[in-house]
Amino acid sequence: MKTPEASSREHFHPELPMEPVEALGQSEAFLEFQERLSRVAPVNRPVLLVGERGTGKELAAWRLHFLSTRWKGPLVALNCSALAPSLIASELFGYEKGAFTGAEERRTGRFEAADGGTLFLDEIGNIPMEVQEKILRVVEYGTFERVGSSQSVEVDVRIVAATYADLVALAGKGQFKQDLLDRLSFEVLFLPPLRERKDDIPLLANHFAARMALELGREEIPQFSEEAMAALEGYCWPGNVRELKNLVERAVYRSDSMLITNIVFDPFRSPHGEHGAAIEEGRTRETDGDSIEDLMDKPLREAVRGLQTRLLRRALRKTKYNQRKAAQALGLTYHQFRGLYRKYREEIE
Repeated sequence: MKTPEASSREHFHPELPMEPVEALGQSEAFLEFQERLSRVAPVNRPVLLVGERGTGKELAAWRLHFLSTRWKGPLVALNCSALAPSLIASELFGYEKGAFTGAEERRTGRFEAADGGTLFLDEIGNIPMEVQEKILRVVEYGTFERVGSSQSVEVDVRIVAATYADLVALAGKGQFKQDLLDRLSFEVLFLPPLRERKDDIPLLANHFAARMALELGREEIPQFSEEAMAALEGYCWPGNVRELKNLVERAVYRSDSMLITNIVFDPFRSPHGEHGAAIEEGRTRETDGDSIEDLMDKPLREAVRGLQTRLLRRALRKTKYNQRKAAQALGLTYHQFRGLYRKYREEIE
């Protein structure tokens, strides 16, 4: 008897991870998300995944499929941002021979490939309006026509869609079909960013470090120094789990010791002076906000707030996001620093 994984891999589309490894966590935000995902997985309705880059939307789609009653069926994916808008219709619905120049034979699309299973549409906000109309018809009636054909094709497909775009705002501007949004949002799951999962960072970092050491053929499992782990925990992680994975793997690869002490958050920072300094200076100008002169023209409370956030951000950057060292650099106790950090966190990050 075949296992769910063995049975499904015969149909598995290569755009989704075969063996996802990032579904690790113990934080409240992570566990709450997994609970909601597990609850909706067996319900044969569309699900919309909303999350920043690197939060694991593909992995969430993978789990939704294998926890559903469709686990024996195919899991097919399409990244809608990777194709020109004019090609999305033929990729989704297929085409007939002679439908357009270069169509030398009939080709089935992703909907037919996913029949009996799940179709994962990543970055669904990039789909053109005319294609959205055809997707809506599939959701409502389970039928569509290939490009260049008037013959209906019936399919049984569950749609899991993902986006970081504000689809509600796009629908309000007439750039996304409200009817389709209503049908896709039977359940909307928001993937927590890594900055809301601070308790998971040591677990994930140690996991990625161990896997990288194994890949490099090292016998010992790397460990992080207290300062290095504090730097990881204090960083804002704009690239989320994907960025953490890349950073940890780079640290393990570069380290000659099993104790990792050096964390490089910016691999593009040059050690040779001018180029790296210019990049850092440009980033400082972009993120530090108003100049001191500009702050002088603001009301006192607003000027103080602007100066405090600027100093906090600069101290974190200079100490490689080690909050204890940043507190020392500012002449604050750690608890004083944490109080200000929590107060201005959204502006700093």
